[in-house]
Amino acid sequence: MNRETSFSSSDTLVVVDRSKRRRNIIIAVVAVVAAALIAFFVLRGGEEQPAAGGPGGGPGGGQVPTVTVVVPGRTQVARTIAATGSLAARVDMPVGVAGEGGMVTSVLVQPGQWVRAGQALAVIDRAVQAQQIQQMAAQVQVARADAALAQNEYERSQALVGRGFVSKADLDRKKAARDAANARVRVAQANLAEMRARVGRLDIRAPAAGLVLERNVEPGQVVSAGSPALFRVARGGEMELKAQLSEADLLALRVGVPATVTPVGSTQTFSGSVWQISPVVNMQNRQGVARVALAYDPSLRPGGFASVEIVAGSQDAPVLPESAILSDDKGNFVYVVGKDNRAQRRPVKTGTVSPTGIAVVEGLSGNEMIVLRAGGFLNPGDKVRPQRQKS
Repeated sequence: MNRETSFSSSDTLVVVDRSKRRRNIIIAVVAVVAAALIAFFVLRGGEEQPAAGGPGGGPGGGQVPTVTVVVPGRTQVARTIAATGSLAARVDMPVGVAGEGGMVTSVLVQPGQWVRAGQALAVIDRAVQAQQIQQMAAQVQVARADAALAQNEYERSQALVGRGFVSKADLDRKKAARDAANARVRVAQANLAEMRARVGRLDIRAPAAGLVLERNVEPGQVVSAGSPALFRVARGGEMELKAQLSEADLLALRVGVPATVTPVGSTQTFSGSVWQISPVVNMQNRQGVARVALAYDPSLRPGGFASVEIVAGSQDAPVLPESAILSDDKGNFVYVVGKDNRAQRRPVKTGTVSPTGIAVVEGLSGNEMIVLRAGGFLNPGDKVRPQRQKS
């Protein structure tokens, strides 16, 4: 009997220990759930406080969060198109050999220098052409001497024809010889002028005033009419940005609208305007080019990359703070509070971003109640208690 009593007591102790462990586990689980609920409501930032009364509250009802809402209305906002592109000279003039070419004897300018229209950029050897000019100048003198002799003979024959010493036919021949001699003088003069013009074209000259961008020639180099461009000059130093835009953005632009350009790696901005819009669209990427004219500045270097914001008119649109607009894999959206005080997801399309907020160009009329903050804690169809934002 004592053995049986001892066994029963031991068994009872085991049962008591198991009951205590089960109770402790249940208490721990309840504590974790309670902590999670407390953290959930704390993260709502005081805007979604649980209410015992009101819609859905009271005995047997759920807790309804209070959310701050705003009715944005409509505001006149500038429509801004953002794009990127490459900087370039507005008028890029390649300068090459206009004449027959030859060996370059000296280069007179360097990249970054300003030049005048017609200024010599490089000089080509002209030793052979100089001798040819002297030869042709001598030929002009010979032709003039022949013409003077022919003129004298004609005048003497003309004086003697009346006295019968020279026939009329001889006088005509003297006159023809004089005219031919004068013609040879003009031919020699034309040949001399041509050679001088050829020599003048040996110098490489700037076609217009501007900024030298590139120099691709050195003294001693032999160049000809088929040589690549020896210099590149930006006419007037004017620059431009070739902005890549979509078809829809191109339709919204017009020549003359203002633009602001920011080179990559710089915080400095430059003001310009659209001076040309591409009449064609690339078939591969469905984009066109808008060319923004810029005044010269040392920070604007052709070939560099820059971003641009183009003001393409204005429009009436609701403006919301950034906290009201949410995003996911389906796009941008906001939560609209309906008449039944339930949150409804509304897809939107955003536009210009400004210090006052983000313009909503599609999806809202401006008369809706929009959840201002804490939309990330809501789900479509949730019951809420809207509270207007205090001004």
